[in-house]
Amino acid sequence: MILIGVALVLFALFGAPLFAVIAACALWGFHVAGVDLSVMAIEIYRIAETPVLLAIPLFTFAGYLLSESQAPHRLVRMTNALIGWLPGGLAIVSLAVCAIFTAFTGASGVTIIALGALLFPALRESGYPEKFNLGLVTTSGSLGLLFAPSLPLILYGIVAQQMNVGAAVSIEDLFLAGFFPGLLMLVLLSLWSVWSNRSNRTPMRSFTWKEVRGALHEAMWELPLPIFVLGGIYSGYFAVSEAAAVTALYVLVVEVVIQREISLRQLPGVMRKSMVLVGGILIILAVSLASANYMIDAGIPTKLFQYINAHVSSRLTFLVLLNIFLLVLGAILDIFSALVLVVPLILPVAVGYGIHPVHLGIIFLANMQIGYLTPPVGLNLFISSYRFKKPISEVYWSTLPFFLILLATVLVITYWPALSLGLLG
Repeated sequence: MILIGVALVLFALFGAPLFAVIAACALWGFHVAGVDLSVMAIEIYRIAETPVLLAIPLFTFAGYLLSESQAPHRLVRMTNALIGWLPGGLAIVSLAVCAIFTAFTGASGVTIIALGALLFPALRESGYPEKFNLGLVTTSGSLGLLFAPSLPLILYGIVAQQMNVGAAVSIEDLFLAGFFPGLLMLVLLSLWSVWSNRSNRTPMRSFTWKEVRGALHEAMWELPLPIFVLGGIYSGYFAVSEAAAVTALYVLVVEVVIQREISLRQLPGVMRKSMVLVGGILIILAVSLASANYMIDAGIPTKLFQYINAHVSSRLTFLVLLNIFLLVLGAILDIFSALVLVVPLILPVAVGYGIHPVHLGIIFLANMQIGYLTPPVGLNLFISSYRFKKPISEVYWSTLPFFLILLATVLVITYWPALSLGLLG
């Protein structure tokens, strides 16, 4: 059995597909336990029957359509017209736009690639220091994962629902729980942006109602999106999957038929790119949940909790160790793999320490969000280095102040549960 385990680890290290390694582990575990291997297919079919699963491909498709259109430019113009007159206004605009964009695309690397070419030169031309610009744009790429309809929020909800441990978890609750923590991150980063540029004479654009009206008119087709997503869900008119369907249809009609920024010839390519991401996520999710059920049957989460509880009696100490573990995890593993691999293990343990599953989800995603910026292998650091042709060491140092602010925010989120759970009633 040890040889099998070593072989699977080696396969993973040498580039074997993650889903294949996870599936092999699950199959081997079921085989050793004497369970018919058809249980694997049954588990995969069970996840396919989850109604909210439809939201993942639909929201992802809508996000990719937005990224391929001129919607980011319209969003930048609108926010710039509304708050660009503030001291440090363009920096605040960059943070807000990237957070909104990442909430819909669900992948921070897409945000840096899609908006970096627009925001980085704009910041430089407005007189912001080069080091600040690099740190801001790199950091902004990971904001928004806590805002609806973020794909990682939905994915965490699906995994937690399948685990059925502790209090019930709904996608709607996760959307609400992420609002104030995400807003806190935006506010603190905005305050730092204003403070760090207080001595720089960066020109502020003048506020004009004419520009506001023009920008709002240009973005009028994108403005109803939050209404479809949040208004439809919390009014009870749409389920999450139905809101995703309406959003995808609306974005498709707007960008292809009305704005005509994506041609019918381009549409299959956009579909392919978005569904490749979705396919990878779903197959990992399916085999990981099958693997999680084996671990539950084998009592692994219970044994893990007993071991940790024997060495860590304090809930606060557990949370400190959890944050450290998740930061390291976020730096070495992409967020989707981390969600489906690690949540089944830590959720029962966290519930054993009295942590609400929804609060755990926000802690998890907040750590994963800054894991993108954690040296030496945070994904956004390398994407930014490649995108802006900067040495990786320069990217490290430029993101350090932003990283420390986000780290402080994660501690607030961790030790102040009401920030996440206050809206749940």
